[in-house]
Amino acid sequence: MSLNSFMKIFQPKDRIFFTLFEEVVGTVGEMSELLKKLIIETEKDKRFAILNEIEDAEHKNDDTTHRIYTELGRTFITPFDREDIHFLATALDDVADYIYASAKRMAFYNISNDDEGIIKLANLICYGVAELKIAVTGLRNMRNLQAMTTALVKINSIENQADDIYDLSTERLFDLEPDIKLLIKKREVYHAMETATDKCEDAGNAIETIIIKYS
Repeated sequence: MSLNSFMKIFQPKDRIFFTLFEEVVGTVGEMSELLKKLIIETEKDKRFAILNEIEDAEHKNDDTTHRIYTELGRTFITPFDREDIHFLATALDDVADYIYASAKRMAFYNISNDDEGIIKLANLICYGVAELKIAVTGLRNMRNLQAMTTALVKINSIENQADDIYDLSTERLFDLEPDIKLLIKKREVYHAMETATDKCEDAGNAIETIIIKYS
């Protein structure tokens, strides 16, 4: 019997880490959809109402992430290496943080909803989180490795696309935006949104490590 097979015998029966990770990625998915909703909203009051929803979801995600860390500290045998669980939890939490940061900047800076770069980055964040959900859900039983690895490849591609959009949008901003204050504000939004896709890739890398070790 291999070491991995032997260890699986002693995995926690309640599989609490899988449930918590699925809760986290579900909440992050809700936040990504709310971000798109905020961007297309034109009324300031409604924007802040959506921002409040995103903030509530971010707080909910913080609580769930904290529970993962707590379970990690008190569970003797975990389904995966402790450092991999911690890395994945942190990366997913970072995705949520940067989605919230993007939304907060959009609302407080009153950025118009006609910026092509911001719209494209928001869509890419949603795509990336959707693929993360596939990969995270697959961790529970590792039975559909093809779907998981396909999702991870897509996440990597999405991050590369976000890099290109960030670079092109920033270049266009410096070429065409005469208002230096607005230029700085929009660049901050671009950066927060692009970083959200970076964190999606970090989470994907954590899942890839788990797959290599335990599949």
